[in-house]
Amino acid sequence: MKKKRAILLTVSMFVLLVLIFPSQGLSAAESDTSSGSLLDNFHNPWPGVTMGADFRFRIISADNITTLNDDRPNHNYLFNRYRSRLWMSLSPDDFKDVEFNMRLMWEFRTWCDPENKPQHTNFDEILFDRFNLTLRNLWDGNLTMVVGRQDIIFGTGWLVLDGTPLDGSRTIFFDALRLTYDWKEKDTRIDTVVISNRASAADRLKPINDRTAALTEQDEDGFILYLTNNSMEKTQLEGYYMFKSDNPVDHMYDNFPMAWSRKAKIHTLGGAIQHQFTDNWALRTEGAVQCGNKEDAMGNGHKLIAWGTRNDLSYSFLDELKNKIHFAYEFLSGDDPDTGRNEQFDPLWGEWPQWSELYIYTYSRETMIAETTNLHRFNVGHSFKPTEKLEVKTDYHLLWADENTLKSTNSGDGFGFSKNGKFRGQLLTCWLNYVLTQQLKGHVLLEYFAPGNYYQHNTRSGSYFFRFNLEYTF
Repeated sequence: MKKKRAILLTVSMFVLLVLIFPSQGLSAAESDTSSGSLLDNFHNPWPGVTMGADFRFRIISADNITTLNDDRPNHNYLFNRYRSRLWMSLSPDDFKDVEFNMRLMWEFRTWCDPENKPQHTNFDEILFDRFNLTLRNLWDGNLTMVVGRQDIIFGTGWLVLDGTPLDGSRTIFFDALRLTYDWKEKDTRIDTVVISNRASAADRLKPINDRTAALTEQDEDGFILYLTNNSMEKTQLEGYYMFKSDNPVDHMYDNFPMAWSRKAKIHTLGGAIQHQFTDNWALRTEGAVQCGNKEDAMGNGHKLIAWGTRNDLSYSFLDELKNKIHFAYEFLSGDDPDTGRNEQFDPLWGEWPQWSELYIYTYSRETMIAETTNLHRFNVGHSFKPTEKLEVKTDYHLLWADENTLKSTNSGDGFGFSKNGKFRGQLLTCWLNYVLTQQLKGHVLLEYFAPGNYYQHNTRSGSYFFRFNLEYTF
């Protein structure tokens, strides 16, 4: 009942905010006037210095997302997240092509459901999630270099987006050197990235109030060569080579089991094509193959041979409501335990909720949280904008496993996999995104998952995930 009341309350808050802030919102001029000189002085306190800040508030309620079993203890969650970020960029007038960027981040959580854990607030740590030096217009003006802590996203983030998956969406940074060459004569951009991420948050820049919680499952070194070409009309071509070296940690952390930390050396070769056929039809298709070596949960090394693909076709109606439908198919190869090899596709730095906030948690019993793999996913979705500021997005997913790798395995706490089944289940997601003002936006997300015969009978309880989100940028 507490959760139902919390969900009803947050939905009511969202509707109230929509009514308070009508769809036309504030014009840019009105927003600038209302902010006044105080914010202007904050954004540009001194010549060559720019500053900014934002705050994000979330209420999350979830049930059975890790257990898929109503009868197990600790199957429900209710908590709040509060994230604050303050950033600064320094670029002296005499050195316009040199910029130093840093951002300080703090997120704490309040746990509200005594059935899951005692009501309390975890104030957590404060850390730098951006700390880098940027040099522009090198090599005849075509080369940009960024060295240090930075966010890196390639394509849609299928394989590269989140360098710190174990802290959720609190941070996504990489400790890396990135060189971007703009080959203008060929309409081509060449990105070269060297990555050196560490599991410990204190390894490079020690946090304030440091906690024994890891950012990744292992120490990770990597190399990325990524080419993006736009020489063909309405077409973007992408090609890449990625190397990732994982090295297990040598001591326990509070937020993941040691079995998740495994040694691996993974080579990935892939590419993508994105094309706008007409004003209505658009397609993006991406695929990659992998080879190398990777340890299993028992520490035994196996030769890795895997592949995956993701394909999205969309149709825009170009009407007043901006109706749009899309169809998707994603395949990530699974491991056949009888071959002696490892055929399970590794998502590399793509361990984030790409199409579901709920389903990534079920993988904590199969691989690890957000290591989405061993999958056939068919998806149909629809989005529209009933007002200028409100967007509604609904998606339906049918999910299968490529291989029943764990065949009759039971974790000992009621979570188990069937002997022969491969149907993971059905997933429904719905987003309500609303831009309240130029600086304030929010969303409500609701997901429901109905498990299939891939799981044992006692692990087929329905699960849901609910989130209310508000973000304000100063």
